[in-house]
Amino acid sequence: MADDLSPEFCSALRNAFERAGYDADGVLRLIGESAHAALGRGEPEPARRATRDGAELGTLIRLFLLGDELPEREVRGVLPWPESISTGLVRVDGDRVRAGLDVRPYGDDQGSWWVFADLDSDQLGAEVPVDHVLGVGHASLSLARATVRRPVGTVLDLGTGCGVQALHASRHARGITATDLSERALKLANGTFRINGLTVETKQGKWFEPVAGRRFDQVVCNPPFVVGPSRVDYTYRDSGLAGDDASALVVAALPEYLTRGGVGQLLASWLHLPGQDWQERVTSWLPGGVDAWFVQRDVADPDLYVGTWLRDAGIDPRSAEGSARASAWLDWFAEYKVAGVGFGFVTLRRTDGEPRIICEDLRHAFDDPLGQEAAGWLDRIDWLRAHSSPDALLRAHLKVADSVVLEEVSAPGDEGWEAVVRRLHRTDGPGWQHEIDELVRALLAGCRGLLPLGDLLELLAAAHGVPTDALVVAALPLVDELVRHGMLVPA
Repeated sequence: MADDLSPEFCSALRNAFERAGYDADGVLRLIGESAHAALGRGEPEPARRATRDGAELGTLIRLFLLGDELPEREVRGVLPWPESISTGLVRVDGDRVRAGLDVRPYGDDQGSWWVFADLDSDQLGAEVPVDHVLGVGHASLSLARATVRRPVGTVLDLGTGCGVQALHASRHARGITATDLSERALKLANGTFRINGLTVETKQGKWFEPVAGRRFDQVVCNPPFVVGPSRVDYTYRDSGLAGDDASALVVAALPEYLTRGGVGQLLASWLHLPGQDWQERVTSWLPGGVDAWFVQRDVADPDLYVGTWLRDAGIDPRSAEGSARASAWLDWFAEYKVAGVGFGFVTLRRTDGEPRIICEDLRHAFDDPLGQEAAGWLDRIDWLRAHSSPDALLRAHLKVADSVVLEEVSAPGDEGWEAVVRRLHRTDGPGWQHEIDELVRALLAGCRGLLPLGDLLELLAAAHGVPTDALVVAALPLVDELVRHGMLVPA
């Protein structure tokens, strides 16, 4: 980028995009759902065919989304000229023009934005540079879907990159601060904010240094969480810290930058090592006074992990360079006896109460955004903390959530069909499941909000001839877990 993406240029570019209809809905309308899906799979030809007669919108799609080379006369009639050249938005070779930056529509259910980023390795036709600024990728989308969306005063987007998390924060925050170590990332992020008409405070620096002494109602962070040797090949993914130390650093430091009751959410990676449970590893990073929810979404073996990240940077693992990098990376995994790399989401909340720390494996597929579940988890933890004594929980009136169903699997027995599996299944959110026995089945049948839990347990004990005290001791931890998972709710 020869010059910053100035407010004047971004305003002119926005006008050009609006005139052409270059937004998320406009692109979809022109190329259609099938071609749009193909484009997402890296198959551009259906979209290319759909844009042949697409006027200005077709030109912008071919230039920025397909990476086509176009005649200068076609492009200069659509974009601000010659500023598009001086800013690096486009590259000119003779009378031909290609995109110099990735600028594309990106939307949510409330509207559409534009995002500036660097061209990926496919459009560059080469490995990305060290200071490459990643666009809207799978990780940033995942974090956006996992973030709590409730009105707050201030949000910190730590490691903003191209600015995606700050865009989402603009829907529910009064003030946003975005930081990054990379000067180039902040230039592109500022362009993203300007073209979308957003006021975002941006600061450059390492980790939390740019906001030392400040606190925020919400912190979101997509850190350079890639696990490996202590080196920086690409600033968007490598922290310079070895192993999972980058994730550990953010988890340990983030609560200090939260207001009381403030929430922090981040993507993180952690090592799976022989003789150490991953849950013990991640919870050891936590400071005191923090509610924490660690959700493991995937575990990759070292071979798959290395190959995936090499390709992400545009490096062919079969090439000499790819082979050398893979060998050094795998040597590091072998030296530290790494059995796998876990990946997932972390939700933290600063609290004055007794902290609740929960680690859960959630590797099955589900469609609902995890952000809604994270918000619900925080509410349910508050409720459980207010009912932390056995007496308080036994006085509570509970009912089975409307989204919960009971699945039973039966096998033929001596007296007909006999249930061999009873499984509670929540049909929304992450689709939590719990296998239960006949006693729990009977208890839940009575959870209709009419009687307190203690009375239900007394009736159940009498009906099945078991001591009430023993039944209470066995039932309360299960009730706690079912409340946490949104399967039992206050009546």
